[in-house]
Amino acid sequence: MYVINLTYTASLDRVDDALDAHRAFLGQQFDAGVFIAAGPKLPRTGGIILAARIERERLDAIRASDPFAQQQLATYTVEEFKVTRLAPGFNLPALS
Repeated sequence: MYVINLTYTASLDRVDDALDAHRAFLGQQFDAGVFIAAGPKLPRTGGIILAARIERERLDAIRASDPFAQQQLATYTVEEFKVTRLAPGFNLPALS
């Protein structure tokens, strides 16, 4: 599983201009089963995305297609971790 940490590098006005395209990108990745959670940081300095069941190289290619990345509105750090425990009732998506 991966934690993707986005940090905005542009004004919120520029980020907001690209927000609809970024949300469409997120929706595609949720539909594909790659992303399992996403949302803005509080305060609004960026966002967090959780991704699972994907090879790092593929994740990096997907991340590069994010409109925020293409328009250079955010930087990204990606941390991988091994899930060893889940809350009752929480299931990771199956490997596709």
